Amino acid sequence: MPFRIALSGLNAASADLKVTGNNVANAGTVGFKQSRAEFADVYAVAFQGVGDTTIGGGVRLARVAQQFTQGNIDFTQNALDLAINGEGFFVLSDAGSRLYTRAGAFSVDRDGYVVNAVGQRLQVFPANSGGGFNTGALSDLRLDTSEGAPNATTKVTAALNLNAAETALGGGASDIDITDPSTYNYSTSITVYDSLGQSHTATVYFRKVNTNEWATALAIDGSRVGDGSPNLTFDATGAISSGGTVTYAAYNPGNGANALNITFDYTKATQYGTNYAINSLSQDGYTTGRLSGIDIDSTGVVFARYTNGQSKELGKVALARFPNPQGLEQRGDTVWAETYTSGDVLLGEAGTGTFGVIQSGALEASNVDIAEQLVNLITAQRNFQANAQVITTADTVTQTIINIR
Repeated sequence: MPFRIALSGLNAASADLKVTGNNVANAGTVGFKQSRAEFADVYAVAFQGVGDTTIGGGVRLARVAQQFTQGNIDFTQNALDLAINGEGFFVLSDAGSRLYTRAGAFSVDRDGYVVNAVGQRLQVFPANSGGGFNTGALSDLRLDTSEGAPNATTKVTAALNLNAAETALGGGASDIDITDPSTYNYSTSITVYDSLGQSHTATVYFRKVNTNEWATALAIDGSRVGDGSPNLTFDATGAISSGGTVTYAAYNPGNGANALNITFDYTKATQYGTNYAINSLSQDGYTTGRLSGIDIDSTGVVFARYTNGQSKELGKVALARFPNPQGLEQRGDTVWAETYTSGDVLLGEAGTGTFGVIQSGALEASNVDIAEQLVNLITAQRNFQANAQVITTADTVTQTIINIR
């Protein structure tokens, strides 16, 4: 009997050494959570229960409990490195199978999907076309690295002030000669784009034809497109009273693109007795563009920037948490799978509840305390030696009994 008791002690000490060794080996593993060996004593229980003089039968490994304490946050230079400060887990898709991790070292694969080192794809709440995110569905986060389609300019918005003190030239828009500055009072230019993404310079000319009334003409790439209709009319306070929306003739770029039909919005134009000034000038077209960078905020919103000046939301990083995270099944590669013991997964957004917040350009380090693990190694070693000594002593006693004559 002492041999079996001591052997169970050796096995327990050996298991403790293995758990501690695994913790030490993963001290530098991103997102790793240390484990703790927990033991239980062994008794032979009869029908009437354990008697007062019953001697135990040794020890057994009850479980290896994972310790989901927060690891330190280490900052990096990679925007796709993500760390969670809270209870949440990143959600991954492994060929459709859902897994969970705290290791946020992500990169982009050949198809543009954001993946971890073994190709499991990061899951996000997809962006709605009208704004916001669909938190009832999950999708793979994908960064589109192909050339984005251009968008032809259809509207120009101009906020400007036309000096009320300017001398009226009379006539109308047809009297504007874009080659003769004496036929107009002011002009301003803006870059516009056709349906192929090619840029063009659009210039608007302003001619004061009467008190509080201005005619306009449009030229694109130095070619006069036509007169603006209607004229801009202002009231006695300098605010525009009519002509807030002006249309011009279509312009054929001559490069195979669709004709440009541009409407000018002058609703923010004024006519005060101060100098001519352009307060803002914008248009809704853009050329082709490629992905130039991404930003991920503390709530997990993935915001992409493109070389044509455009930007859009690609999704919102989904987080998961469990009633009992210690019940998760370890799958290796620093990922876990849901089990009955862990409880049902709860999906949510960063910054809400206890899911925690996301730090971009950072990684969560292992929560292993090396000093603590070294002490555990010494303790486990002493336990192993003590149980080995029990076997030696039991062997001596047994040999003495055998030698009785």
